[in-house]
Amino acid sequence: MDGAVKPFKVAVGEEQIADLRRRLSYTRWPDQLEDDDWSYGTDGVYLRQLCDYWRDGYDWRAFESRLNAHPQFTTEVDDLHLHFYHLRSHEPGAKPLLLSHGWPGSIVEFQQVIGPLADPRAHGGDPADAFHVIAPSLPGFGFSGPTTRRGVNGRVVASAFNQLMLKLGYPRYFAQGGDWGSMITVILGGLHAEQVEAIHLNLLTAPPPDPEHPHAGLSNAEIEAVQRNRVFAEHETGYQQIQRTKPQTLAYGLSDSPAGLAGWIVEKFRGWSDCGGDIGRSFSRDQLLDNISIYWLTGTINSSMRLYFEEIGPGRRQPLPKVAVPTGHALFPAEITRTPRPWADAKFNIRRWQTMPRGGHFAAMEEPGLFVGEVREFFREFR
Repeated sequence: MDGAVKPFKVAVGEEQIADLRRRLSYTRWPDQLEDDDWSYGTDGVYLRQLCDYWRDGYDWRAFESRLNAHPQFTTEVDDLHLHFYHLRSHEPGAKPLLLSHGWPGSIVEFQQVIGPLADPRAHGGDPADAFHVIAPSLPGFGFSGPTTRRGVNGRVVASAFNQLMLKLGYPRYFAQGGDWGSMITVILGGLHAEQVEAIHLNLLTAPPPDPEHPHAGLSNAEIEAVQRNRVFAEHETGYQQIQRTKPQTLAYGLSDSPAGLAGWIVEKFRGWSDCGGDIGRSFSRDQLLDNISIYWLTGTINSSMRLYFEEIGPGRRQPLPKVAVPTGHALFPAEITRTPRPWADAKFNIRRWQTMPRGGHFAAMEEPGLFVGEVREFFREFR
């Protein structure tokens, strides 16, 4: 493989757009109960409207322009193809910051934060808070393209990202992540501490220090949070059970039907955001379709789901390493799981624990201003 770093731009062919529109026109819609309220899954009325807009109103060239607003590149690291944004700040004191997304998100999550993080001066911030921003598409996701071998789990991805940062000339750097990006960031902080100076997480998970007495030392509010996690696990993790065991079977339908793909993804954006049941309060249709379109155009829904199989499939789950580097955590109120502070203190070197006023799982996309402010505030101490 060619290890050179090459410039990249998104360019959607007319034949791809025509094929998508044709498939959307011939969608065979399932039945739905008249009084359905998303309790059975994605609402058909909402999904039809979204897919009609995707077919007839969505502006593909504006989509390209949004994705191409910041410099993008591709390279090969550890036999993995990587696509990434790399925006070097003009500020002399800028520090490198690696941003890692998750599923079913993409680099679309960072569209509104890359500029303010790299150039705070132009966005009403303090130039002393500037970062060189590196935001890769996870292997198997989006423009990084499908993975082509077994075993590409979190440790493999973290190693590849660390080597990418070294290749770009950053021997020491900060890292931030949510969802799978949180796991990757934790592994970086735990196993690559010689490069990673500090990490920040908007999804933080840690087991109870004493599994026999998990509630020991917890406040009533923390116990309620643990109980809420159990409710989420019971009602909202069916997708995980499929993707960690038989992702290939699911992929046939999602790779063939754009409506099916949209239905599978948009349910998570509604359920995991701070939207009160109205997804439009948190994300525009264009934001949702930018993200879904990346999966469709690159044919990576299957390989993105394979990460579940490789990382948490039967017999493959590994405990995350203990992290000694300084760690910050921003808890957004609609985050899918909450970890009690005493559990986190046993696993991390917690230096900041911030409860955010609003937002959910896709924090950088849903609340970019809050996200940027929190990231600046945490890493300021370690410059």
